[in-house]
Amino acid sequence: MKIAGAPISWGVCEVPNWGYQMSPERVLTEMKKIGLSATEFGPQGWLPIEATARAEAVSTYCLEPVGSFFLAIMHDPDFDPIPLVEQELAAFEAAGGSNLVLAADSGRDGYDNRPVLDEEGWSTLFTNLDRISQACADRGITASIHPHWGTMVQNVDEVERVLDNSTVALCLDTGHVACGGADVVALTKKYADRVAIVHAKDIHKDMTDRLLTGELVWGDGIKAGMFAPIGQGDIDFATIVKTLSDAGFDGYYVLEQDIMLDREPAEGAGPIENARQSFEALKLLAA
Repeated sequence: MKIAGAPISWGVCEVPNWGYQMSPERVLTEMKKIGLSATEFGPQGWLPIEATARAEAVSTYCLEPVGSFFLAIMHDPDFDPIPLVEQELAAFEAAGGSNLVLAADSGRDGYDNRPVLDEEGWSTLFTNLDRISQACADRGITASIHPHWGTMVQNVDEVERVLDNSTVALCLDTGHVACGGADVVALTKKYADRVAIVHAKDIHKDMTDRLLTGELVWGDGIKAGMFAPIGQGDIDFATIVKTLSDAGFDGYYVLEQDIMLDREPAEGAGPIENARQSFEALKLLAA
């Protein structure tokens, strides 16, 4: 099993005013300290934008670059996402990475609300996903759609609609698809052959169930501890890992536990301990 870290597990996020942002130096040091050997790049601008500098920032810690989480507006007929995608793919050539993990940006700040797509919007989204997938494939990169709360691909019916009407691979984010009302095991079994990468999150279902009803908004759920270290929530990771293994999956499991911080944690404390617990739990399942 290939296991990587993600800066969001240390509270590093692209959303404006998302709590205290820890430095790359500390986050990457702590990833290495708990035994991780790979990382995603984190939000645009957290690591250097310039590709060579980005590569050096990661290689300094002997971490393998997995790729990028990339927000792209793909539903707007008047907006072409390809130039921005090509710019990021050019950075991959120097910085490394094999996965462009796409989230269908709503065009609004944050993840607490989103517009509703009409049929033209859906058709545009499908077309752009195929275009981006091909642009990535031309460079030896895999594009995958990341179902994400507050984006245009959020609820389970939207996830299935995208997978059934495009060629894009799936980033199986166990937490986000659960938040969108999916039976995560059932979705994994149905689309196991489309999964290119896993964002491994555990959830407290009694909290995530309140998102779809509007009783809880995303940011408040994060602050309240909606996500848990792997094995300490309600996701059946044992079945998910077995299902993907049986399907021949050999991609990365990226540890993610979305959190917000209000200050710099004391040395040796804070997010590192939850990340360590998730890492150990996944390694046990792999064994």
